[in-house]
Amino acid sequence: MRYTLRELTQGYDMARVLITSALPYINGIKHLGNLVGSQLPADLYARYMRARGHEVMFICATDEHGTPAELAAAMTGEAVADYCARMHDVQAELAKGFRLSFDHYGRSSSQRNHALTQHLAGKLAENGYIEEVSEEQVYSNADGRFLPDRYIEGTCPNCGYDKARGDQCENCTKQLDPVDLIEPRSAISGSTDLEVRQTKHLFLKQSAMKDEIDAWIDQKTDWPVLTTSIAKKWLHDGDGLQDRGITRDLDWGIPVKKGTEDWPGMEGKVFYVWFDAPIEYIAATAEWADATGRSESDWERWWRTDKGADDVRYVQFMGKDNVPFHTLGFPATIMGSREPWKLVDYIKSFNYLNYDGGQFSTSQGRGVFMDQALEILPADYWRWWLLSHAPENSDAEFTWENFQSSINTDLANVLGNFVSRVTKFCASKFGEAVPEGGELGEAERALIADLTARIRSYEKQMEAMEVRKAAQELRAIWAVGNEYLQTAAPWTVFKTDPDQAGAIIRLMLNLIRVYAVISAPFVPDAAAKMLSGMNTLDTDWPDDVDAALAVLPAGHAFTVPEVLFTKITDEDRESWQEKFAGQRA
Repeated sequence: MRYTLRELTQGYDMARVLITSALPYINGIKHLGNLVGSQLPADLYARYMRARGHEVMFICATDEHGTPAELAAAMTGEAVADYCARMHDVQAELAKGFRLSFDHYGRSSSQRNHALTQHLAGKLAENGYIEEVSEEQVYSNADGRFLPDRYIEGTCPNCGYDKARGDQCENCTKQLDPVDLIEPRSAISGSTDLEVRQTKHLFLKQSAMKDEIDAWIDQKTDWPVLTTSIAKKWLHDGDGLQDRGITRDLDWGIPVKKGTEDWPGMEGKVFYVWFDAPIEYIAATAEWADATGRSESDWERWWRTDKGADDVRYVQFMGKDNVPFHTLGFPATIMGSREPWKLVDYIKSFNYLNYDGGQFSTSQGRGVFMDQALEILPADYWRWWLLSHAPENSDAEFTWENFQSSINTDLANVLGNFVSRVTKFCASKFGEAVPEGGELGEAERALIADLTARIRSYEKQMEAMEVRKAAQELRAIWAVGNEYLQTAAPWTVFKTDPDQAGAIIRLMLNLIRVYAVISAPFVPDAAAKMLSGMNTLDTDWPDDVDAALAVLPAGHAFTVPEVLFTKITDEDRESWQEKFAGQRA
């Protein structure tokens, strides 16, 4: 039986949800654009699904193979394996810093991924989906080796950018071949002593599966337009879906084998990073089983349809540049193996987040990077802004002015101020315990009805993975509490009717707990502070809002939480804007 997206929360007591985020590349610390394009919205969804009682497996890993890893290691003077191990730990710590709740954060260089990649390649060959192709490739006499695409730099023939790579110009994004470059040079040594030689590589015969992939995508009527439009473009534009090389002449990577057997003629070659990286989703789940002392069947139930994965809903999150690999390449690998592996059910893709009038760029060091962001402000500030401005339907832009305004208005003035006013007033007039108070009146019943409708709308947007709309609904829920508090004015009512003021505050203290529960996917640290302040471990979702607003009984002790969010001053904003105007060293 297969679950639909809506049935995850409406038709069943518990569903199993497999969530993967596009693997961050190993060559350096990721910027905020990378974060909001995959890992952060995936975490939002994983947290929400867990909060609704579903069984979740949230997987990610570092993508460690390919030419950029070798180049990055060469720049630091480290062996590639040592560089990747160090950077994996750095990225894992930053993921924790941003409160990304992975069940496992793996490595594409793991032995699990080696074995599974070689196994799937063997199955593809066995089924006739691998072809050996002789092709021309650039050879560097100075370096004594073939140069894969990214090992070659030169001037872009399209825009004149003088640091274009052999696969793509970062400036104008045009796809290139190394032979297209003007004045090409080795990215390793800078040598221009290059020549074109014959070499042999393996190609995945994607064209042979075009109709099968096309029909599969046609079934995904609920996918975002961004996802399907990119997939269809690759399937039908020009000559249609092309076969693609899956091997490279590199030292670092997964050696080319057919399962456990050597592959004649492929000695010294490795699988291309785009081929092995998506396979790591499966391998990382096996790594999770290894790391937690579980059995093979414990991870296979998420990935093998013959072991129970038919009842799993598999959702992927990624930036739009990764869509072709996940709608075409990875499915071709899985389908072509003719083994019962789980295929993705839903792909949530994102456009780009730009930075202050330009582009974020890892290679050029432009923008705010994850480590720098956490040095400035706690994770919740960044999580809220990035998710509430997620580039879903078009590219979005980070500006310091917008960041300051959003944090001060949404987090400090609306949510933080509400919690502060309610708890401080109660502590001063009734003490640090939920007051007895009188009965709720018509205004309170209207508030509960309004909150119920808004929370149901919030759930609908979260289920549909409409990130920005969900953030808007959540902010509206916070605002409703503020508006009620301002109108009810318990500080005024207290002067003439302390019991009624107590009833108002009792309701508001319970609303703080509800806010903590429903806000946790967006701002988990603030949610934890609210729950701690309310002296409760009750994180039950407010399916019945009326009942949820009576969870904390009269006499229940609480403490006034520390300030949840500090406002960003103009001086802070100007300082940060200047600090990040240049390039990261």
